This record gives sequence, C-alpha cells and structure tokens, in this order.
Amino acid sequence: MSRNMMGIYTIWLRDVRRFWRDRPRIIGATIQPALFLFLLGTGLGRGIVGAFGNDIRGDYLTFIYPGIIGMSILFTSIFSAISIVWDREIGFLKEVMVAPISRWAVAVGKAFGGSTVAVFQGSLMLIFAPFINVHITPAIVITLIPVIFLIAFSITSIGIVVAARMHSMQGFQIIMNFLVLPMFFLSGAMFPITNLPRWMAILVAINPLTYGVDALRGVILGFSNYSLIANMSIISGFGIAMIIAAMIIFGKVE
Repeated sequence: MSRNMMGIYTIWLRDVRRFWRDRPRIIGATIQPALFLFLLGTGLGRGIVGAFGNDIRGDYLTFIYPGIIGMSILFTSIFSAISIVWDREIGFLKEVMVAPISRWAVAVGKAFGGSTVAVFQGSLMLIFAPFINVHITPAIVITLIPVIFLIAFSITSIGIVVAARMHSMQGFQIIMNFLVLPMFFLSGAMFPITNLPRWMAILVAINPLTYGVDALRGVILGFSNYSLIANMSIISGFGIAMIIAAMIIFGKVE
C-alpha cells in the first residue's frame, strides 16, 4: 500500500511541476476566461439582463463571473488528462504501467494532479473580482477551495476515462471539444437555467458542471438554485463514479 501511495504522490508531483514550469500555459489559461468575462460578458450584458428579468440578479458580468471560474476549472481539468495520451505516445506510460504499483494508483495520481492544477488555475480567476465589484472575503476563499477541488476532481476523472483509451493527441482533442463546449454552455454559466425548453432542461440537469457552477455562484454571490450540500453531493457522487471507471479502465490498458 505504501508503494501505491508513493506512486500517487510521484504522479501528482510530476503533473504539478510540469504545470508550474509551463508559464505560457498558465498565462494562456488565465487570459482566455478573462476574455470571455470582459468581452463576451460586456457585449451580451447590454441586452440579456432585460431578456431574463429577475432570473439575473444585478449586473450580468457579476452573474457570469462564477460561471467563468467554472469554465477555467473545466478546461484546465479535462485537458490535463491529455498528458496521458502524450505519455503513451513517447512510451513513458508503458514504463509507469510496469512499475511496482497498482494501475489504479496511476489513475488516482493523475486525478489528484489535474485537480490541484485546476484549483490553482481557478483560484487565479479571483484576481478579477474587484474589477466587477465582487467582494471576495477570506471566508469565501476558504469555502471555495474544497468546492473547486471537488469540481476539478470530477471533471479530471472524465478526461482520464477518455484519455485511457486514446492513442492520438488529435483524437483526444476532438472528443474533448465535443464534450467541453456543450458542458460549458449547458451549465448555466452564461444564462439562468430556469424556464428552459424541456429538452434543454434535461441536458442541463444531467450535466455535472451545472451543479459546480451553481455551487460557485452560491458561495461567491450568495444565491443559487440548489443548496451547497445538494450540489456537492451530486458532484462528489459523479466524481466517485468517474474515478472508479478510470481505475477499472486503467487496469485493462495494455
């Protein structure tokens, strides 16, 4: 068991160090959500508040701010799994698989590594709060960290499940783009999730990021559609299911 714990720690540390040393990646992953927040948010905010009425409380930039943090977590988490495909292409993954640790430890280490990176990236988005008149207190930050981690862990596990079966970077990116954009736009990040057409309401309800964004909005802005406990319970359940699936798949990878 100690070998597995050391294996998890080593894989986690490798992913964190790789991220920390890649400064362009950090800058790019921060600028992209900021552009969505200020450019798209400002443009849409001209007319969208009136369209949704009381469903959007206050300024539109304020409303979408938690959703943009969710976007940062989503992109960082799910694409952190791309390192699995890269490691397979260069032969490093095969070396890890023959190491004296259980294969499930590889999946868990990757999940924790991607989650830690996403927590850091999502936390960076807090620097934009003063520019849109959102007051972030130390108590809010303390509550946000575990919320961000749970969201990141669940989303990272999705990426691991997909990446474990992929053999090319191009194929992984195509599938992830197919998943990421619908997850983001159907999460309530950019618009309220009330009074939607039935087919869209169903898609929103089965989207795990919906509950992540709702939890972020509740912690940061003080209003949400569901309680924090309900949101975290759904995200945790989804995350557990995904990491178990990832562990099983890694056990069968050749």
